[in-house]
Amino acid sequence: MHAMAVKELSTDSSEAFVHESGELSLLHAHDRRIPASWQYSLRRHRMPQDRSVEESGSLAYCNEPSEQDDRRLELFFRVRGRMCHPLHFHGGDMGRAVPAHRPEGEVPTVDSLLFRFEPSHLALYARSARRSVGELLRFTVPGSFTRSVVPDRRMRATLETLVDNTCSGEAGNIVVNAQTQILLLQTLQQLYGDPDEAEVPACKFLDNAADREKIANARDILIGHIGDPITIKALSRKVAINECYLKKGFKVMFGCTIFDFYQDQRMEHAKFLLHERGRTVSEVSAMLGYSSISHFSTAFKKHTGLKPCELLSR
Repeated sequence: MHAMAVKELSTDSSEAFVHESGELSLLHAHDRRIPASWQYSLRRHRMPQDRSVEESGSLAYCNEPSEQDDRRLELFFRVRGRMCHPLHFHGGDMGRAVPAHRPEGEVPTVDSLLFRFEPSHLALYARSARRSVGELLRFTVPGSFTRSVVPDRRMRATLETLVDNTCSGEAGNIVVNAQTQILLLQTLQQLYGDPDEAEVPACKFLDNAADREKIANARDILIGHIGDPITIKALSRKVAINECYLKKGFKVMFGCTIFDFYQDQRMEHAKFLLHERGRTVSEVSAMLGYSSISHFSTAFKKHTGLKPCELLSR
């Protein structure tokens, strides 16, 4: 069995992504971009019978003085795909899904995923990160580098959720936004440790798998209530955990407060509705549960640095 021929990553993860796309037989392509936020690309390839895949990942950071307009942070992952029939690939209408070759029967696959985050988007997560990670996310660290990432169990589960997402349209966008944010957090935790360990006391109750599951369920409920705000009190009752434990545990597990996570998801979804769906500002305000357009516009400007109408014109 030969190892897969993939170009070594330099400071730009996209080099390996493009190289691999030209080396293997493409089954599906899937791309998405939200202005002032992130880009996401997926390539599913057919795995030749005489090759094996070594799962890998990387974080690439670029902040060169001569490239201020191209500052970026990228995540690249290559993981084994499931044995699948290529016509059964999921992803809804979240971008461009292109079937290339259509061999019959189930085939072994390899998935390559590339995420590129823009500085204005990363600055949102810097506020709850410890100093070293916050400096990275604010792009105050000069230079460029690439660090290897091992796709662990949690990351693989997140990647599988992205690849196997069966939701389409607006519901699919909510899932992709949330999982992309979680993947970034998981990567930073692996490379730099828990972003909140200096601010949040250790939560011994998180040693209990049942309590971790309850907090994970709370996150899923929040995602499902993007347009129907839910109080922390009601959320704690739904998952049957103490409010204090819920708030502390959520911040440890997901790197931000419940409120910040919820607001981030709402605003990222608002970008999608405005830019991709062409919804009006009043429609988006109502869909996200705001009592007035002015309240929504203020929250959107605070989150993105743009007025909603400015995103509509892009």
